Amino acid sequence: MKVTSIGAVMTADVVTAEYGTPFKEVVRRLGNHGISGLPVIDEDDKVIGVISETDLVLRQARTPEPGRTSGRWTDRLRGLSRRVRRETAKSRARTAGGVMSAPAVTVRADAGVTEAARLMTEHRIERLPVVDEADRLVGIVTRRDLLQIFLRTDEGLEREVREEVLRNALWLAPQAVTVAVEDGVVTLSGQLERRSDITIAVAMTGRVDGVVAVVDRLTYRIDDTHVRPADQAVLHGVTHDWAHRF
Repeated sequence: MKVTSIGAVMTADVVTAEYGTPFKEVVRRLGNHGISGLPVIDEDDKVIGVISETDLVLRQARTPEPGRTSGRWTDRLRGLSRRVRRETAKSRARTAGGVMSAPAVTVRADAGVTEAARLMTEHRIERLPVVDEADRLVGIVTRRDLLQIFLRTDEGLEREVREEVLRNALWLAPQAVTVAVEDGVVTLSGQLERRSDITIAVAMTGRVDGVVAVVDRLTYRIDDTHVRPADQAVLHGVTHDWAHRF
């Protein structure tokens, strides 16, 4: 089954910063390009960190007030957690290297959009730098880019479910299953030979890029879910052609 790769939805023209890029220049680049974050790269175009609006706001929020001496801040740092010390260091940063979050969470260009969505959810981030096999920056993907997948037409989804799931994966005849798609919701109707085929059909349909949900209205002739492996092989040989003979 074809899976949309990150390379197909990413933005290749990436606004970046270097470790020594001044803080104000970073803010300027974000504003000029209307973006909320960017990757920080080294001289080999490898991603060493990412700067987000959260990092910038944190810097401003924890900037010492006028008149407060650095010595008093040093005293207050004693006994604080590593996270607080790191945040305080960011509040004093003057360059991209000091304010960035590191190490950067990245994704390969040949990975599927599901992998990118998982990483964004796990790390609670809005964007992922995309790298090649040598870990060099080749693009960036955002949550908005991933949402474009759900703009696929119902006709396109129906065609992919029929071709990739029913025909190529399950080897079913075109008329064995009725596929109806409305607003990304796929309804599967019809009768299959084995109950286990229903589980496969529903699961694979749900993994098609752009499918919002799957409604299962399939029935079966034989319940093979409790058949022993040896008996299942015999059963498969006897009934294999049932769903394909029409």
